Amino acid sequence: MILINVKYTVKDDQAEEFLEAVGEFTAATRAEEGNLWFDWYRSTENENEVLLVEAFKDDAGEAHVSSDHFAAGLEAMKPFLTATPQIISRTVDGEGWDRMGELKVD
Repeated sequence: MILINVKYTVKDDQAEEFLEAVGEFTAATRAEEGNLWFDWYRSTENENEVLLVEAFKDDAGEAHVSSDHFAAGLEAMKPFLTATPQIISRTVDGEGWDRMGELKVD
């Protein structure tokens, strides 16, 4: 699967507005056939930092970045950003989340 983490730094006090602005992009991406998950998180240490954790089936990445909603999503988020986002994008073994072996809860 393709696992992607993207870290966004948004303008002061605009994180909520940023998340609202990417709402349609988020819904459209989650509806893609090859999307496994597409989740946003706010940093507990920096209120202006937002993290996107997303995953796609191996063959679904090209369709995602070529979609109209991807282009629209980038345009929607750009006015809120203070810097170019940072990204980690890797193909990893697996098809989803595994259980953590070091911390088992029955």
